[in-house]
Formats: sequence, structure tokens, C-alpha cells
Amino acid sequence: MTRRDPERTGAARLAFTFLRIGVMNEVQYRANFFIQLVQSLLTIATGLTALALVFSHTDELGGWSRPQLLAVMGVFTMVGGLIRSVIQPNMQRVVEDVREGRLDFALTKPADAQVLVSVRDVRLWQLTDVAVGLVVLTVALIQIGHAVSWRSLLAFVGVLLVGLVSVYCFWLMLASASFWLVRMNEVQELFDGIYRAGQYPVGIYPGWLKYGLTFLVPLAFAITVPSEAVTGRLTWQAVAVAGGSAVVLIVLSRWFWRRGLRRYGGASS
Repeated sequence: MTRRDPERTGAARLAFTFLRIGVMNEVQYRANFFIQLVQSLLTIATGLTALALVFSHTDELGGWSRPQLLAVMGVFTMVGGLIRSVIQPNMQRVVEDVREGRLDFALTKPADAQVLVSVRDVRLWQLTDVAVGLVVLTVALIQIGHAVSWRSLLAFVGVLLVGLVSVYCFWLMLASASFWLVRMNEVQELFDGIYRAGQYPVGIYPGWLKYGLTFLVPLAFAITVPSEAVTGRLTWQAVAVAGGSAVVLIVLSRWFWRRGLRRYGGASS
């Protein structure tokens, strides 16, 4: 066993401990589940109303039918729940810890700091959005009217994971910017505003916005590409671009994070 193997094992155990504590803390406030359920249903109702208004004037939008856009809405809701349950709260905490000088508590642990700061907070009830989104996606697939093959399901899960990794890396770079920038408090509102654009396939937007939502803020890889997979529109070119972009984001976000840590260490020494 190499020297790094015990380190990785320790990081995994510590990460699991953080996750377990986070879940236990959330379970204490079960009323939040019903509050979140109501919020999820209201959000879906608003989205369905907007969809009905759009299709009262047209039969398709950018080559997408109404059931296919309903599938996009389901994926959009699921991904939003996953982001808000794990990725977003942890990255916001990084911003706060850097600003208030509390990041040392994670840096002094005998494990990789990036792993630890990525799993310290879990908003369990946000996963209600995942369940609601899954129901919407199922209804959309029934309306589409063709059976989803196991290959399509595997492709959907695969590109969905790639998209979530891309969004995590994007958030990590945003959080790491707090090592240099002071005013990062509004980062959540900024991301939430941009994320709403993912409710529709990025192909319907103008070129500059489409590329921005693909390569700057990777919503295309997190929402549109998985929706294409489950509705039979996925191409191997899209898979290749999503995978390649995820690799670039992993490398770039790791480099950005480590550069920020060096600056933080210098400032606190």
C-alpha cells in the first residue's frame, strides 16, 4: 500500500462522517421537508404555466416538442435539487470561511481540503426537488410515447454525472475567487439567476448566450445534454464535448483552488 492510499482512505472516512452529521442535522427539522415540498410544487406549477403559454402559440420550440421540453423541465428540477443539496451550500460556506478566516479548521485536518470543504454541509430536504423532477420526467417520457432503452438510461446517468461534475468545478472556481475578491456574497443570487436559463434547451438561445451557457456556465452539460440522452436526441459529438470539457474544468478548478490556498496561507501566516 502506498503512502497516498491511507490518506485517501482517511479522506473518504472523514467525508462520510461529515455527510452523516449533515444528514442527521437536517432530519431534526422535518417540517422543512413539507416547506420544501410546497416550494418545489409551486416552482413546477410556474414552469408548467410558462410552458403552456409558449405552446399556445407554437407546436415546437427550437425543434423541441412539448413533451420533450417537459422532460427538460424535469431534468432541470432534478439537477437544481442536487446542486442546492450538496454543491451550493458547501461552496457558499467556503466563501464565508475565507472571508472570516475560518478555513483553517478544514485545512488542518489530515485529509484533502477540497474533499472536506465539498461535503461539510448537506441540505437533505432539497432532494425533494429531485423526486419532483423525476416525476415530471417520467410523465414527459410517457407523453413522448416510446420506450426508453437501457442504453439511453445509461447514457442519461453518465452525462448527468458529467454535467454535475462540471457544475461542481464551476462552483469551486467561483468559491476560490474569494481568495482574491472580497465581495462574493452575491454569488448565490448570481448563479440562481443564470441557472433559470437552463429551464430551456440552450439551442434555442442566440449564439453568444448558447456558448456562454455551454462553456462558461456549463448548464448545457448538466441539463440539455442529459435531456437529449433521455429523449433520443443525443449525439456522440455532444458526449465527447461534455466529457472533454469536464476534464478541462476538473484540472482548471483544482489548479485554481490550490493557487487560492497558497494565497490564503500567505495571508494568515
